[in-house]
Amino acid sequence: MSTLLVKDRVKETTTTAGAGSIDLAGAVSGFQTFVAGIGDGNKTFYAIEDANGTAWEVGIGTVTDGSPDTFARNTILSNSNGDTSA
Repeated sequence: MSTLLVKDRVKETTTTAGAGSIDLAGAVSGFQTFVAGIGDGNKTFYAIEDANGTAWEVGIGTVTDGSPDTFARNTILSNSNGDTSA
């Protein structure tokens, strides 16, 4: 059973585009990774923003420790497209 956790100073980069799971590419300087902060198999709230700062999404997802670490977008709460389907 996964736990819903919220932690401070968790922020990572990715080059994944589109819908579905995200391959995590490491913590931003001064932050920790999702695996370190949230833990393998746990859920957390997330916010994603594109490089231009124009497209965004918020939701709840699950962290997986792997090679690479991944983040599954389980529930999209809102986004800049007005669409909440994963």
